[in-house]
This record gives sequence, C-alpha cells and structure tokens, in this order.
Amino acid sequence: MLKVRAVAVLVSAALLATACAGPGEGTAPADSARIDPSATSAAPSSDAATEAPAASDTSAPEKAAAPEALKFSAKTLDGKEFKGETLAGKPVVFWFWAPWCPKCLSEAPHVKAAAAEYGDVAFVGVAGLDTEAAMKEFVQRTGTSGFTQLSDEKGAVWTKLGVSAQSTFVFMKPDGTTAKASGPLGKEQLDDLVRTLMDG
Repeated sequence: MLKVRAVAVLVSAALLATACAGPGEGTAPADSARIDPSATSAAPSSDAATEAPAASDTSAPEKAAAPEALKFSAKTLDGKEFKGETLAGKPVVFWFWAPWCPKCLSEAPHVKAAAAEYGDVAFVGVAGLDTEAAMKEFVQRTGTSGFTQLSDEKGAVWTKLGVSAQSTFVFMKPDGTTAKASGPLGKEQLDDLVRTLMDG
C-alpha cells in the first residue's frame, strides 16, 4: 500500500514539474524575436534621413538669376503689377506694338495663335505710343488678351529692351541673350523664330 502511494506521489510530482515548465517559458523569447517593434520604426527614420538631402538639393536652384533686361516693373492692361524678373529662366517673346499701327494689327492673329500653340514660351505684349484706353481697345478688337499685355505709355520697357519702333519682336532665351526682328511677321516667320528660340 505504501508503494502504491509512493508511486502516485512521484507521478504527480512529475506531472506538476512538466506543467510548470510548459510552453509559455519556451515560446516567449521566440515570439519576441519574430516581432521587433524597433525594426519597423527604424526603417522610416532611415528613409527620411536619406530623403532629406535630396529635398534640399532640388529646392536650391529654384529661381534663375534675372538678366539686366528683365529688371523692370510695369502695369498690365488689366491693372496688375508685373515684374520682369518673373520671366527669368524662361524663353520669352516680347511683342512691341502700338494701337494705331497697321503692321501690328495685321500680325496680331499670328501672335495670338503662336502664344496659344507654344505653351512653354512666355508671350508678353508691350503696348506704347498711345493712351491706355486705345491699347485696351486694340487688345479687345484683336482678341489678344490671352497673354500678358503691358501698358508702357512712358516707353520705359521699350527703352529697357532697346526698342525704338513698332512693330518689333524681342526673342529672349532662358540665359538672357536676345535677338530682334522687325514686323510685320507672318505666321511662318514667327513660328520659325519661336522654334529657334525653343531649340537654343
């Protein structure tokens, strides 16, 4: 009888020992090794560290230096302030015209079409040699309000770009170099000059 009780006690002790050393103790380290919270949070911070220099590199050359010819202020025919320096780094076509000029009137449809066709080129009309009321009437009659039109009654922009007569075109490359052409220009002539401006 004592032997049976001794055996029962030993079996019970063995079962309790096994239960105490159950799967909870052995699996905890394995689980913590599989899911590492620090690994997931470290990845974005390292990505952010590598992206930061790239962001600062692209923002550095934001504005091109304005050539001397673009250092002017003027008023648009719709009453807004205009700074020539906003054109820096772009190909630009300046069209110098006067409201009473028959050459300007004849080439207006070509300038309007080119401004619509060549979206990468800035077109700027510079009206002079007359009143602002006459300039506005010319723009309305020719339908050339689709691009910037400056009122230059005093001729300040004309002088700045070395223009003394209408109709004159000044083609400015992104680096600030210019070429002039006297009008009237037909559609093909104007298109050729704009394409040359874009190629160069």
